[in-house]
Parts: sequence; C-alpha cells; structure tokens
Amino acid sequence: MFVKPASAPALFAGPFALGTLSAADGPAFPALVSPDGMVVDLREALSDPAPDLRGLLERWDDVLPRLHELAAGETAVRRPLAEFRVHAPVEPRQVFQSGANYRQHVIDLHVAHRDRSDGRSDEEARAEAAEIMDRRAAEDLPYVFIGLPSAITGPYDDVVLPSWAGKPDWELELAAVIGRPAYQVTAEEALHHVAGYTIANDLTDRATVFRRDMPQIGTDWLRSKNAPGFTPLGPWIVPTASVGDTGDLRIVLELNGEAKQNESTSDMIFSVARLVSYISQTARLLPGDLVLTGSPAGNGIHWGRLLRDGDVMDASITGLGAQRTRCVAEPK
Repeated sequence: MFVKPASAPALFAGPFALGTLSAADGPAFPALVSPDGMVVDLREALSDPAPDLRGLLERWDDVLPRLHELAAGETAVRRPLAEFRVHAPVEPRQVFQSGANYRQHVIDLHVAHRDRSDGRSDEEARAEAAEIMDRRAAEDLPYVFIGLPSAITGPYDDVVLPSWAGKPDWELELAAVIGRPAYQVTAEEALHHVAGYTIANDLTDRATVFRRDMPQIGTDWLRSKNAPGFTPLGPWIVPTASVGDTGDLRIVLELNGEAKQNESTSDMIFSVARLVSYISQTARLLPGDLVLTGSPAGNGIHWGRLLRDGDVMDASITGLGAQRTRCVAEPK
C-alpha cells in the first residue's frame, strides 16, 4: 500500500497525474490522482471508460479535457491513495531504450572500459571521449534498442536480482509516454505525440552486456536488461503541460540513503524530441509506448558498488514523484 506522510509535499507537478491502482485483491484500474494524495476511479468517473491507462491514451485528445474537469471539480468520488496498491502506470506494447545519451555518463564508461594497455592517462581518455560526445551531438544519430514490456514492474515492488546476474546496476531515466501515434515525425512535431512523462529505473547486469563467446557481435541487451522486474516504472504519468521543459529536470537515485545519481537532464546528448523523431523514422510509435531517454552519470559501475540483496533504491525526477524499490536475491 502507498502511504503518504501528512507533512509530505505534493506528489508531483500539476493538477493531476494518472496511475494504475488496485484495492486489496481487486483488479487494477486507471486512476486520476491529485497532488494531495486523493484518487478518482476513472472506471466510474468517465462516461466512456477504458479498461486501463493504455486505453485512455488511445483516446488522449478526447479524454484529456475531461481529466482536467475531473481534477478541478468536486463531484467525483475521491478516496485516499493510502487505500490502494500502486502498479506500473501503463502496460506498453513497445519499449524503446536509449543508450549512451548522457555526456558525462558516456565519458565515465569510456574511461572505465578502455584497454589499460593503451598507455594513456584517465585525463587523456576523458578528453578523447568528450570530443566524441560533442561530435555525436552535432553530427550523429541516437543509439536506441528494444526492451521487453515483461521486464516492467511497479514503482514500489521488490526487484529480484537473478542468480546469474554478476553485476546488477541501476540506471535511473526519464521516460516519455506516447499519447498520439507517431510515424516519421520531425523533431519539431515530436513532442505533440508525447502524452506525459514517468520514471524508469532501467536495471542492467553489467556482466552480461558484452558476449564473451562472440565479442564481434557487440552488446547483448536481451540478457543484460530484460529479466522480470528489471524496469521499475512509475509511479505516475504526469501530463506534458505539467512537466514543461524536459531540458533541466533533476534525476536523483539514492542507494540505502546515499546519493549515487544526482544529475540534470541538461546533460542529455539527444533531447526527448530528437529521440522520438529518430525512433519514428523506423518504427510506428503507439499510444502507451515508452521512450526511455538514457541514464546520467553515477551508476554502480562508476562507484565500484553494484546492487546486492537488501539494497533499497530511492529514485525521483523533478515533478514526477518518487520510487522506492528493495533488492531481493533470487535463491540459488
């Protein structure tokens, strides 16, 4: 159950957000949540309800004005959020993940993974990586791959660390949620197709990122990123108008109370608009789909401290709320 202390600040920015909740052993349902922690069951409040949030996103242009009315009005039945379990806000059909999209993070990885026999100092390696990142931002394309919806779990659920995962790591990310279908849209058009934003912690097992048996094939994102529960999502979808400019949001992840990631989205190499536009040149983005925008500096591989049984991750992004997930080792 979600418990919001009486003295806690607003849960998120803006007049409302959307979530997927359930009461006791009841079915999950789409909900409108107010910043003070009250809930409207959208199955009851909408004259033409959808079974889930993805269904609402498929009718985003029609539903959005009604959601504003419900948030501002006093007629809808409201219940305390503390009575409900909070699930991942949406079940996407497609998950697009952006890699190497934060300048400082990529520089750190470049230094950490370089061949130490090359004889250069860390400072020289950083300078080389910084030059590469600047060139990428000006001339190159984003790096995007596909994730599995089955890896998604709720924002307060335990994260099971698979017994085979040798180096499980955190990667907190801003996630854009598609509200209008997008295919071959420009960067100038792209944000019109985004309904809102949420939080994703895109866990990665660093030990299985690269295939030792086939080094020439490159990265193995299937194995390293898609274990069940490796993508805690939510708690809310906050509409785009309430989030505003995504170019300077603070991304913070604490491990057992100690800040590990504390960076701004201003360090992104490719903006949300450029990512959505790039993906849409190949794939047709559908309502409810997720575009994960990459993780900033401060991952476990940087600190030399990977996830272990009993660890607690507290994660937040400006205006989007907060997650708390506990790591549990899978029995061997």
